Amino acid sequence: MPKLDAYDSYLADSGPAALVIRQPLMSVEGDDGVIFPATYAAAENSRVFAGGYNIDHFDDGSNVCLIDSVGSQANRIEPMFDDRNCDGRYAGLVPQVRVQAGEKEISILEAGHRAGDALVRCSELQQELQDAFKSVLQGDCLPLAKSAPTSLVFGVWDSRDTQAKLPRLMTSTIRAFNVKKLTRSAQFVPATEYVDEGLLEATKDKKTKDAYAERGFIHVPASGSHGGVIADKVRRDATLSLSALRLTCRTPNPEQNLKLQRYILGLALTAFTYASTGYLRQGCNLVCHPDKEREFVEVYGNGERKPATITHEDALAFAKAAAEGFGIGESQTVPFDKTKAKKDVKKKD
Repeated sequence: MPKLDAYDSYLADSGPAALVIRQPLMSVEGDDGVIFPATYAAAENSRVFAGGYNIDHFDDGSNVCLIDSVGSQANRIEPMFDDRNCDGRYAGLVPQVRVQAGEKEISILEAGHRAGDALVRCSELQQELQDAFKSVLQGDCLPLAKSAPTSLVFGVWDSRDTQAKLPRLMTSTIRAFNVKKLTRSAQFVPATEYVDEGLLEATKDKKTKDAYAERGFIHVPASGSHGGVIADKVRRDATLSLSALRLTCRTPNPEQNLKLQRYILGLALTAFTYASTGYLRQGCNLVCHPDKEREFVEVYGNGERKPATITHEDALAFAKAAAEGFGIGESQTVPFDKTKAKKDVKKKD
């Protein structure tokens, strides 16, 4: 078991401003493999962004393509703490808080707005978390750390109620550099010629034809759609902001403050060193590049960069010790409250 003070240098004002990982990646198919970035809806002004892949072009002819956004990476990593995932390896680090919504039992770790999500707000947890957010506004993060500690790691904004906001301590993004955009075409061929064989009536009505196409009864061409990209390089950039942790994760009592910061640091280090690559979506399966070294450094306020040596196993062992020293909050499952939801909707009016 590691010492509880093993990483206290990260919590000192003289400590690093951040930890940074830059991990070269590649498609499972190889350096020249085709990868499929995330696609995005068009902007309200389609001239600004017409939709599709998010590729930024520069005057020198280079470009950068977003493969996986900060929000998407957070949503992939945070559920690791759910006791139903990762064989329950990380479950003991945080309270297991869930909301029973209909037939689904949803973890707060899956909720898009975390402790500020409508799912949580419209349940028995409403008052508890409202009080916790009010404490945040007073400079005390201890109640929120007891109820929803990952909200302190991945960021939260109680935008529909108290307006309390905490930044992401950990950010991770995957980008591809100097990409060549591809297109693809396809042709759906039905099992038989339903109209020609008299199985369906011939028609000139567009609505009927569209229905035939939608239900798979006629030939449907798909031409020039998104076909992925080939990139010169792909890289995951991750940052753990220790200066933000020291500034925002606080509670007035000095002894409790140290326990709180150690606990949040343990969670953050565990998430930060977790391997978040692999299968991202259809056509995008990324692995660490075997021929390019990862950069993992401590970055100080004066710009100095020192090699960091923390392994995931080190981080997890420290997180377990810090969680025991802090005393994690109570696990609970509560029902979604329809009455609260109706009142919540009326607040908008």
